[in-house]
Amino acid sequence: MGRPNRATRAAITQRRADAVDLKIAGVDWLTIGRKLAADPSINSDGVAYPQGYGIDKYRRKPEPPTDKRLIELACKDVSKALMERAAALDESTDELRRLMLARLEKLFFPMYRQAVRGDFQANDRAVRIIERETQLPGLNRPVRTELSGPDGGAVRAESASMEELERLISLAGGAPADRGEG
Repeated sequence: MGRPNRATRAAITQRRADAVDLKIAGVDWLTIGRKLAADPSINSDGVAYPQGYGIDKYRRKPEPPTDKRLIELACKDVSKALMERAAALDESTDELRRLMLARLEKLFFPMYRQAVRGDFQANDRAVRIIERETQLPGLNRPVRTELSGPDGGAVRAESASMEELERLISLAGGAPADRGEG
C-alpha cells in the first residue's frame, strides 16, 4: 500500500485529534466511531469523514465496519494520539530542561570564581545552583530499594503481638521502645 501522502497523514492526524476531543467531551466509543466513519451511511453526520474509519473498504464498496470495529478504531486513534502528545511533551520538556541547565551553568561560573576566593555568599549561591542543576535532570532521585525474602524470594508478612515484636527487636540487637507503660 505504501506510505500515505502528506494530505492523508494530515487528515489522519486531524481525525485522531477529533477522536480525543470527542472522548474528552464524554462521548462514548461507538458514537466517536460513527462520527468519524468514512461511509456516510453509518456516519452519524451523514457525511464521508475524510480518512474516516473504513475508508479503504468504503472506496471499494464492501460492507461498512461493524460497531465493534468502529469502537476498536476509535480506541486505537485516541490511544495513538495520546501517545504522540506525550512524546511531543517529553521532547518539549527535554528541550526546556537543556535550556534551564545552560542558564544555570552560566550563573554558576561567576559564583564559583567568587566562592573559591572566599566569598561565603557566593559559596552559598554556587551550592544552590548545583542543587538546582541536579534536580532538573533528576540526578537526585531517590535510589530504588526493594525488600526481598530469603534467596531473593517474596517477603512473608505475618501478624505478631507486641511481645513477639519486642522479642524480635531484642534478638536483632535493638532495645524495645518505651511504650509509656509503668
